[in-house]
Amino acid sequence: MDMTDKMASEASKPWYRNMPDPMVLIFMILVATYVLTFIVPAGEFARVVADGRTTVVPESFAYLTDTPALHFFDIFVAIPKGLISAAPYLFIVFIAGGLFHILQKTGALENAIGVAVNKVGVKNRNVIITVGTFIYGFFGVAVGFENNIALVPVAVLISAAVGYSSLVGTVMAVGGIGIGFALSPINPYTVGVAQGIAELPTFSGAWLRTLMVLTSLAALAYFICAKVTKMDFKEPEGVEGLKKDLSEYQLGGKDKATLGVFLAGLGIMLYGVFANGWYINEIAGLFLLMAIAIGMVNGLGANGIVKQMMEGASGVTAGALVIGVAASIQVILDQAQIIDTIVNALSSLIQDMPIAVSAIVASVVQGVINLFVPSGSGQAMVTMPILVPVADLVGMSMSRQLMITAFQVGDGLTNLIVPTSGGTLAMLALGRVSYEQWLKAILPFMVLVYALCWVALFIGQLVGY
Repeated sequence: MDMTDKMASEASKPWYRNMPDPMVLIFMILVATYVLTFIVPAGEFARVVADGRTTVVPESFAYLTDTPALHFFDIFVAIPKGLISAAPYLFIVFIAGGLFHILQKTGALENAIGVAVNKVGVKNRNVIITVGTFIYGFFGVAVGFENNIALVPVAVLISAAVGYSSLVGTVMAVGGIGIGFALSPINPYTVGVAQGIAELPTFSGAWLRTLMVLTSLAALAYFICAKVTKMDFKEPEGVEGLKKDLSEYQLGGKDKATLGVFLAGLGIMLYGVFANGWYINEIAGLFLLMAIAIGMVNGLGANGIVKQMMEGASGVTAGALVIGVAASIQVILDQAQIIDTIVNALSSLIQDMPIAVSAIVASVVQGVINLFVPSGSGQAMVTMPILVPVADLVGMSMSRQLMITAFQVGDGLTNLIVPTSGGTLAMLALGRVSYEQWLKAILPFMVLVYALCWVALFIGQLVGY
């Protein structure tokens, strides 16, 4: 299709079916955020440092009168500032893109997946997708969110092996990891921090969260098999499926050595995350080391490794740049100093709600706040000192525990759709799925999973959770 035909095709669609390019969509949100700075007054809470953590002092909110208005030019300056602030996410996308390009060129991962799928049988491909969804969900529960970035291309290859699109693999991986992380009963970044602030035993109340995460992962697996597998999706250039018939795949000695290096690297990553508190920069550094080691095992010289890394990085450049542009939204909010004003206004809404729906409203409020404070632990630090007393005032049954679960639902689930979630955008870049395509696929499921979680919150309120 040439450019004229493409433009005519786009023009023939109804206006509501013509989604803008992800970069355009995020820039529109950036402009809307800039306009918001003239509507919402600047304000801030007092903060104190206790045990090395900065927390908000409840009922300390005050408006600021000396905050200068932002200039129109600040919109454009915010973009390079956003790229700088999101640098760790950009770099891990580039490095992981290079790592998996090398891994793909060796053929080891493709051979392993081909052998495994051949043994299970393509006829059981929905079983493979379902099991894969729960495995990725487990990684989200136990390991975290951004820490699993490297596993997304594996899901895409599994999806290709059973005859499905890259979109199916990406939804399986990103959706599974996202749901697992969002509703994890042992999430140290959200549940752990929030329960510490609320003075509750760490990871207490796990039974409701466990029920929520298992139910939601089952719903996701069904949604993928019933809906996503039937969605039209044009594979991006450079994305290839399996090159041979499944019966032709076998693992050679070099393949096993390559996979051994890859799995050892993942094991080291898990140890670093749990034992040494590794995060994006350390994981990116490990990916770089893994790429070099895999290149050496396969006889690539220094120049060959660099060439393959550059080719892999170039394939994810568009997705990486979207992350930086999205981060500029946070830059505008910080400069205008309106985040605390928004948090204060939204928190006050909960006090005016009927007790029966207060937990559900709290989850919605947290979801909105997550657009402005995308860090889970950071959001807990900002909102929990405010919302825990609010929960006590409105008289929720077992109020603090339920408020934390509402916080977890609102914060975690919205990570899958808000453009300020750098981890989600990084995973989409590696899956080679655009933000626009992702929203079309995941939004119907978000309606379902929110409904499930709101029912769980309502039941928790009734049983005195």
